[in-house]
Amino acid sequence: MSALARTLFGRRTRRRWIHLILGGALAMPYVFVGELIVGPFTSSQNLFSSLPHQLLAFGAGLPLAAVTGVFPLTRPMSVAVVRALCGVDGDRLADGPAHTRQAKGRTAVWFTLHLGFGGVVAGMSLATPPFAVVLIVLPLYAGLRDSRLDLPELFDHTWVLALSPVAGAAMLAALAGCAAGAGALLARWAPELLGPTPEDRLAAAEAHAADLAVRNRLARELHDSVGHALSAVTLQASAARRVLDSDPEFVREALAAIEDTTRRTVGELDAVLGVLRDAGSPGGAPGVPGTPPATAPSPTLAADLDGLLRRTRAGGLRVTVAVEADPEALPPLVSREAYRIVQEALSNALKHAGPGTSVTLRIRVVLDGRELAITAENPAPTAAVPRPGGGHGLRGIADRARLLGGTTECGPVDGVWRLHVRLPLGLHIRPPLEGPA
Repeated sequence: MSALARTLFGRRTRRRWIHLILGGALAMPYVFVGELIVGPFTSSQNLFSSLPHQLLAFGAGLPLAAVTGVFPLTRPMSVAVVRALCGVDGDRLADGPAHTRQAKGRTAVWFTLHLGFGGVVAGMSLATPPFAVVLIVLPLYAGLRDSRLDLPELFDHTWVLALSPVAGAAMLAALAGCAAGAGALLARWAPELLGPTPEDRLAAAEAHAADLAVRNRLARELHDSVGHALSAVTLQASAARRVLDSDPEFVREALAAIEDTTRRTVGELDAVLGVLRDAGSPGGAPGVPGTPPATAPSPTLAADLDGLLRRTRAGGLRVTVAVEADPEALPPLVSREAYRIVQEALSNALKHAGPGTSVTLRIRVVLDGRELAITAENPAPTAAVPRPGGGHGLRGIADRARLLGGTTECGPVDGVWRLHVRLPLGLHIRPPLEGPA
């Protein structure tokens, strides 16, 4: 019995009842228009005095409601009300306006059903309770049996008066049952009619992929800039500490390099965090992962290679560089990604090989100016020592090269550890990877 009471009068049922009443309220303008349509074809002077005429006007207004349901904003408003009142899991409903023909058609069906069920239940909710209350109290008050109520002569019989309270209670229970059933049906149909279409699921998947691409870009930028800076500063400070008493000049150079490294890294960190602050703003370029906001440009090979080499050498790494290309002539995107690749190559040598290691770096244009080749070599035995949690740097280099349509090769070759990257200068940008950066 308690389960039946919860079904008919529980909190969820009451909220769904409110949802139906709202549908009935929304149906009223369409009913008024329906009266204008059916009025000339009826003989009644007042449509509200005739139940058949009211039902006819209601039926004429529902097609108009279906037409309204095809407007894009109908779905988000309906979804918001369903989530609030019908107890439907929000993940099963679509977000945003309906744009496709299929989505608009399903929304129109839902809107029509909502107003249709809501209009019937709202009408019953207005008419049934007063009449049911009269039936319940009729045996107790003789004055109610006055002819002004236009009660049938049947109520003059004693047995009818005795059963009228039962009939009144049954009418209230029937009203509650109708409201509960209609609310349950709408809640069951809501995911099917207001749920995401295949196009909506595809758009959600694309948005999720774009979000993953942005996250991977941020992780890659933080790893390359901050990770390199921390490694360089640590080794520079270690080298300065070892010669603090014997080589003050080297200590001054190391401290200056530390200052320069940290200052530049703070700027690069602000550029990366600016992507979070300005996500979706016109200052960025979300369609090409790796593009920072225009207000905080990333370092490039043309403008920042000399500073990178100077700071790296201050950490004790001996770097020999051969640049057989004009960095100023490189496309900006290639120049920026090439800088990050060189930075990561030097950072890996610092981490794995340590101070005193010799690194040979060669940057040149090959294939008659169609590709930029970057080659970094350092002694293999110490550089190949595994490091806990390592591997993200080489993966980030491969991702950057793949983004531009290039290739990456790395590993021991003839006794040295070689990293060889080729980047096409035609900017054949490929879709970003969705895995960890």
